[in-house]
Amino acid sequence: MPISAEGWYRLIRGERRGPLAAAARFGLRLASGPYGLGVWWRNRGFDRGRRPVFRAAVPVVSVGNLTLGGTGKTPCVEWVARYFRARDVRVTILSRGYGSEAGRNDEAMVLEENLPDVPHLQDPDRAAAAERAVEELESELLVLDDGFQHRRLHRDLDVVLIDAMCPPACDHLFPRGTLREPVSGLGRAGAIVLTRCDQVPPPEVEAVRAWLADRWPQTPIATTEHRPLALVGIDDASEPVEALAGAAVGGFCGIGNPAGFRHTLEGLGATVADFRAFPDHHAYTRADVESLTRWAESLPKGAVLATTQKDWVKLRVGDLAGRKLRAVRIGLHFRDGEGAFAAALERVRPS
Repeated sequence: MPISAEGWYRLIRGERRGPLAAAARFGLRLASGPYGLGVWWRNRGFDRGRRPVFRAAVPVVSVGNLTLGGTGKTPCVEWVARYFRARDVRVTILSRGYGSEAGRNDEAMVLEENLPDVPHLQDPDRAAAAERAVEELESELLVLDDGFQHRRLHRDLDVVLIDAMCPPACDHLFPRGTLREPVSGLGRAGAIVLTRCDQVPPPEVEAVRAWLADRWPQTPIATTEHRPLALVGIDDASEPVEALAGAAVGGFCGIGNPAGFRHTLEGLGATVADFRAFPDHHAYTRADVESLTRWAESLPKGAVLATTQKDWVKLRVGDLAGRKLRAVRIGLHFRDGEGAFAAALERVRPS
């Protein structure tokens, strides 16, 4: 019997109990064996030179992760692109375009809105996209979005993001867990960035950082959080995030970590009257908008609606059922390790 993505997450996290759930987890663990063997063989091919690797004419910085689901890559990609643009480097972002049905997916639309002077090419063949970026756009540096496992394109720096809420030591290889490859793959990383550190108690963050530092002592490790920057809306409307303090809010999103967005709303002082979660990269339909409109009507009087910027760029509506809709724009904020991370970027900056 097919299982939904939400049901699978509940199963692998141990939220589903009982003998049937235990048997299902055992079956998933057995399935992890062939999957892991396939990943090992593929990586070994690249390590031994059996698989071809395309080397672009300019430096490539990859921002990726070990896991399925969201670790907050888009704010990090934006931060890296801004870093190089501030130093007059012509940057192009490359991505596969996962979840796109019309040429651009939600991440591309967010990055386009926040970085209007940085081109974004989406193509499953990212080696071909790299060639176009250099030859047609005269790019001097490429940022590869979600590229840690895309080893066919050589990269000069691999930045790997790890969600502090789901440390790799507590995870399992797919399909028993969310790991795309074994944790040993972090040996390829040139920098590690722990994200969402504000949503985990400080001792737990330090434990994850120490665990990583013990195994890869030469790799710089930074700790970060995703900070709300502004509330954005239709016609370039913008409000300070403090506007949600004390407000009744109906929140919804279709991202990899919906609990993280709800935590963000609560952290801004909002009272979450109700919350709806859609699948990651959800493509909103007319039926979804109608359903959200009916849902909005059921919220308390005076409630406002809030969603993520990734969801809002696909909706582009100012209100639902007469209730104002605002998107929370998020930015990456370094708590520790920004200097070491910047130094890693400097080592690949074109002269």
